[in-house]
Parts: sequence; structure tokens; C-alpha cells
Amino acid sequence: MKLALFMMPIHDPKRDYHTTLMEDVETVVLADKLGYDEAWVGEHYTSSAEQVTNPMMFLSACITRAPRIKFATGVICLPQYNPITVAGQAAMFDHLCKGRFIMGVGPGGLPSDFEVFGTLEADRMAMMTESIDIIHKIWDGRPPYKIEGKYWQVKSETWIHDDIGMGHMAKPFQKPYPTVAVSAMSPFSGSMKLAAQRNWDPVSANFIGNWSVKSHWDVYADEAKKNGRVANPERWRVARNIFVADTDKEAEAFVRRKGESYDFYFEYLYKIFARAEMKGPFVVHKGDDPTKLTYEAMRDDYTLYGSPQTVARKILEFREEVGNFGTLMLTSQDWTKKSKIRKSMSLLAKEVMPLVNAKIGETRSVAAE
Repeated sequence: MKLALFMMPIHDPKRDYHTTLMEDVETVVLADKLGYDEAWVGEHYTSSAEQVTNPMMFLSACITRAPRIKFATGVICLPQYNPITVAGQAAMFDHLCKGRFIMGVGPGGLPSDFEVFGTLEADRMAMMTESIDIIHKIWDGRPPYKIEGKYWQVKSETWIHDDIGMGHMAKPFQKPYPTVAVSAMSPFSGSMKLAAQRNWDPVSANFIGNWSVKSHWDVYADEAKKNGRVANPERWRVARNIFVADTDKEAEAFVRRKGESYDFYFEYLYKIFARAEMKGPFVVHKGDDPTKLTYEAMRDDYTLYGSPQTVARKILEFREEVGNFGTLMLTSQDWTKKSKIRKSMSLLAKEVMPLVNAKIGETRSVAAE
């Protein structure tokens, strides 16, 4: 099992914007040093808690300081942009990081972003699908361009001058283009169905119940089979909130402390879900009454915490319940206690994951006999 970092990121909006941005860069740099395989960064425009407006721009600040790790957008909210813009920016970023780019895309997830971009009532899934199709046509083609869509049109037919490169659009470093990944947070997600149809990589969110995570793979694998492919679980990435300390008691106290990083994280998300009247997809157990959901229940059930040995056991139990997956994505937390959270990242990489992978290796050896 590989280890990745996922950053929305979420910070207390009362904290200084510049300070938290620099901490986010430092988090990616630390992940690179600790051997994390990937760093995923989200995109939000209208939240002082979720402060990264452009993940590619943010990750560009990390390229030289984090020379090994792969960079992933988590995600580019495609309905908010003209696909010509995304095609040009993504192609350039892929060159800047020399192909260490995974192109996570999505329809968006923040209601206030939908409102400000005018997509609140739009068919955002259809817009996302059309956008990535246009982006790939741009990368596959050459001028003149005439791409007709329902939401966007790309037309470049007159100002084409090959001798000076005019009319030509940038192509990515990776050929034919970077891996595409799609995230999902709803049970039996249509995003997972689309990902399987298009042979894109699936990503499951961190703030959902185990039953919902499992449904993602069930949908993805079933749809892949319908399209003549066998789904490879090594391509599946699953995010979780994780805190590792020296003892179970220390870890539990930190995670459950009122106003502390993990507590604030889930209280913030819960308020969004409650005010958007969308608590149903986030209940802890299938069939639970959404009106009885509390942020404390989300915090306690959606965070794997404890000593290295306890967290390793919990990860393996989680994997047994939801199914095999290739990459565990640690969800980044606000550095309210910098030393504790940095230490947790280190313990996860250096002590927990070796225990997890040793056990997975033993199980596979027994199965092969």
C-alpha cells in the first residue's frame, strides 16, 4: 500500500492567510522528505477556511523544494473554467514538474463556489465531462481547431501561422497526457461510474462512512466489467483522517479535544452539510437517520487514531471492510500543534505503513500457497 497526502486544506479562518499557505507548502515538503508518494491539493475560491484557489499554482511553489513526490490536483473544478484555460495551464504545469502530475478533476463541491461561478443550478457533471473531452481534443490535435460542445466552443481557424507558432496550443510533458483521476463523496457515486467508463483513477473522500467507501469500489468495478475491463484496485486511492501518537490515550485526547485541529475540521464540514441540507450521504452507518448525525460522530468514526500499532491495526481492519486499495491518502490538518502533527506524519510513514505492508505481504503469501 502506498502513502499519499491529501490537502483540502482546511484552516481556522481566524488564522493569518500567508502563514497557513506557507505551512501548507511546508507540509508538502515534509511529505516528500518522509517518502510519501503523492501530494493532492484541493481548490476553493469562496472559503477563508479552505484557502487554496489554484492547486497547480500552489504546487508550482513546491516543485524545487519537493523534488521526488508526485503532484496531484484534488481537484480542478472544471465547470468553473473555460477548458482552453485548463488545457494551457495543465500542460505547462506538467512540463514544470517534468511529468510528476496527476490531473484530478471534478464538478466542484463547495456551494458558495457554485454560486459565485453561476453553476449552482447547472449540470456540473455534464460540464465536467465535456470539459475534459475538449481538453484532450486540444492536446491530441493541432490547429486549426474547431471543437463544438454544449457548454464551450473552441475555434481557431484564421490566425494560424506555423512559421511563428501562432495558433498552436501547449501539449503536456506526459504522452498522450497526464493520468486523470476523479473523486467521489456520495454513496454509489455517479462519479465512480463515469471514472470506470472512461478508465480514470478513482479517489474516495475521507469524510464518509466505510459503507459509502465500499460502495465506490463496487460501482467502479461493476462498471469497468460492463465496459470489458477488470478493475485494478491498485489504482484506487482512499483518503482518511489519521493521527498517530506514542500512546492510544494521547492520540484520543488530541483528536477529541474541543476546538483542536481534528475537532474543528469535522465541525466545519458538518456545518456545511447541515446548512446545505445534505447530511444523508455522510451518516456513519448505512440507514442511519441523517437528522441524528453529529460532527462528533463523524470526527470519532472517520479518524483513525492511536499508537503506531493501533493505527496499523485500524487501517488493516478498514481495508478488510471496504476492500483492497492501492494508496492510502492522509488528510492534512491545520497545524494547531505543529510538532504533534508533524510527528504524526512521520510515525505514519516510518512506523505504521511498514507494519501495514508487512501484514499485507504475509496475507498475499498465504493466499499464493
